[in-house]
Amino acid sequence: MSSLRATLDSASSSSDPATALTIIRPSRSWFDWRLKQLWRYRDLISLFVWRDFVSIYKQTILGPAWHVIRPLITTVIFTVVFNRLAGLSTDGAPPFLFYMVGNVVWAYFANCLDNTSKTFVANSSLLGKVYFHRLVIPVSMVISNLIAFGIQFGILLVVMVIYVLSGVSLHPTPLVLLTPLLLVILAGYALGGGIIVCALTTRYRDLSHLITFGVQLLMYLTPVIYPLSAVPLRYRWAAKLNPLSPVFEGFRVGFLGVGTVTLEQLAWSFVIMAAVLSAGTMLFTRVERTFMDTV
Repeated sequence: MSSLRATLDSASSSSDPATALTIIRPSRSWFDWRLKQLWRYRDLISLFVWRDFVSIYKQTILGPAWHVIRPLITTVIFTVVFNRLAGLSTDGAPPFLFYMVGNVVWAYFANCLDNTSKTFVANSSLLGKVYFHRLVIPVSMVISNLIAFGIQFGILLVVMVIYVLSGVSLHPTPLVLLTPLLLVILAGYALGGGIIVCALTTRYRDLSHLITFGVQLLMYLTPVIYPLSAVPLRYRWAAKLNPLSPVFEGFRVGFLGVGTVTLEQLAWSFVIMAAVLSAGTMLFTRVERTFMDTV
């Protein structure tokens, strides 16, 4: 007998409790993502967002101050190693600001990707006890990391103001107005890629180790510590195939006025992001029905 799934529909308009119906339906299709049901769980998403943001630095000495300390220390190290020692170009932008923009943006993407990829494994005890839309957890992780990004982004703006007051000339461009769109693209890649890995790790646990290595490798394949113009011409075509490249170049063009990106490249990156997110949602939807049998 084919597998069946019980779904409790809303009661009819009659006030008589006896008119409530339980309808037995077959398994959902690949495209039955139940996004309306996800919206009804928005209060639960907010609770998970608060849990993720607070618990990450619980019982630590500095607490949320790590959101400020980590990007500053990492940026200093990047500036010394890649600019002072390796002599990598920053397209004329102040090296500290160049690396801080890349570091803040990359930290958001990497944290979202890593956290969402562990949704089933890290929350199996909770997911096995109570039902709610399974996408609630990865979506809440993307939003909670957005709060951390907002704090670090605020520090970036303060540093930019300090540079301007000290006489350094910065050249922001109108592309800065597309910052929300760039964040949506970045979050879409992280969520889509994360839930794809999450769905696959229910059967192949070693992928959880591969994702850590893969994120580190991807950073060097993406213009985070170097501008796209620094890539030799014979390899630049390969760098442009990376759909994340226009996003990072877009941030630098918008805030620092350095870099090379076009609206066509951003549009293409958005299309690829939508495809990745759709594929991830379809795979996640299929796996969530049976993941407790394999986790």
